[in-house]
Amino acid sequence: MTHDIPEADGTSDDVEALRARATDLERQIRTLAEQARTNLVMSELKAEAVRAGMVDLDGLKLLDASTVTVADGGEVVGAGTLMERFRRAKPWLFGAASSTTTAVPPPSQSPRAKHATDMTPEEYRAARAALVRRT
Repeated sequence: MTHDIPEADGTSDDVEALRARATDLERQIRTLAEQARTNLVMSELKAEAVRAGMVDLDGLKLLDASTVTVADGGEVVGAGTLMERFRRAKPWLFGAASSTTTAVPPPSQSPRAKHATDMTPEEYRAARAALVRRT
């Protein structure tokens, strides 16, 4: 989006061209700011949907995000409340709530017996004595 800036020599045509360019740039800034706000709200709604256990994020298309606002500090206000109402209204779109990933723990392994070659002489004598007592 590069624009050539006309050289101003003081004529009214140059001033009008600069005003038109400034108006165009202000319109572009407003458009980009609105797109950024929309993207921020949608990313917060996606995060809330995942926390709430939404099965398919395409369900977000059913939401009216007009109640969600962006505070002056850039924080999204109302996304959690909206998602909670949505979950009550359309529970079939949600599974179990989760705030973490579903990682599978490693399989448990039974403790491995220590081999006689890995034992110190004292450990070997104690293990041998315990074995003799069991039999």
